Amino acid sequence: MKRNENLGAGSFLVAQPFMSDPYFKRSVVLLCDHHPDGTFGFILNKSVRMNINELLEDFPDFESEVFYGGPVSTDTIHFIHNVGDLLEDSQKVSKGVFWGGDFNRLKFLIDAEMIKPSNIRFFVGYAGWSAGQLKQELKSGSWILSESDTNYIFNPKKENLWSNVLQDKGNTYSVIAQVPDYHVNN
Repeated sequence: MKRNENLGAGSFLVAQPFMSDPYFKRSVVLLCDHHPDGTFGFILNKSVRMNINELLEDFPDFESEVFYGGPVSTDTIHFIHNVGDLLEDSQKVSKGVFWGGDFNRLKFLIDAEMIKPSNIRFFVGYAGWSAGQLKQELKSGSWILSESDTNYIFNPKKENLWSNVLQDKGNTYSVIAQVPDYHVNN
């Protein structure tokens, strides 16, 4: 099967195994928008170990874990979902994946039990790159570009996401997926 691994919305960025940046170490980032003037996305596999109800007042009772989306604007909450046009003003990222939408409508749909935790992911902050920055990071080998998979995006088990995405790429990446996590002692 030929993989579409073009840099753009819907792509995964997988951190190289020896990336030491604590924000992105062993992370998988879903790119939601990519233009010549910049790129942004969300880290999929870094939980903040909180439920959305713990962060937002006046939000329906909803058992949905919140993830650390990235180091930019960590005072903001974002969400991706798979309910498409059911949520007005959402933007398509890739097949079956949408970003944002009308927040009051989201609360209504959750109250009406039309959106379940398996349909949505919440993030604190986001990952962002200025014009040309991400292409330079890819060129220097900081990231491995991969095709995204909605099964990974909305799967509640994120502990092995980094190695699973690499394993799925096959070949040399299957070997990289086996590299143990290392800790640098200062």
